[in-house]
Amino acid sequence: MATQSLIHSVEQSKSPVVSFPGSPVEPITQLELAAVLSLRNRARQISEQVADAEASIRVRLELHAAVEDGEHSAELKELSRRNVAWRVVAERLADRVFGTGKGDGYCERVLHATRPTRTVNLVIQ
Repeated sequence: MATQSLIHSVEQSKSPVVSFPGSPVEPITQLELAAVLSLRNRARQISEQVADAEASIRVRLELHAAVEDGEHSAELKELSRRNVAWRVVAERLADRVFGTGKGDGYCERVLHATRPTRTVNLVIQ
């Protein structure tokens, strides 16, 4: 029933403001708006500081810097991956062109000729 009166009061006022019956709606102050903008700016600044700090650690780890003994550790994890999303489609196409069962050998040759994509992730624990 409360939901119906809430929907009814919103429909009557044609206002995007949702209010509960009997409760006054507080205006949005300039201080609140300024606070949100300030928080957004601070979040951006913190994000940039984190990126800078991680980049600094990453560079030093790449140069084989030692990590001080203690509770936390840092390392670079290197992954090497070949993009094989095309494999199923290529196998079907090769089976059609070269005959059944030949697609797997074709895909293996292409996979071995593909240079892997190298990614390095910073892991801090």
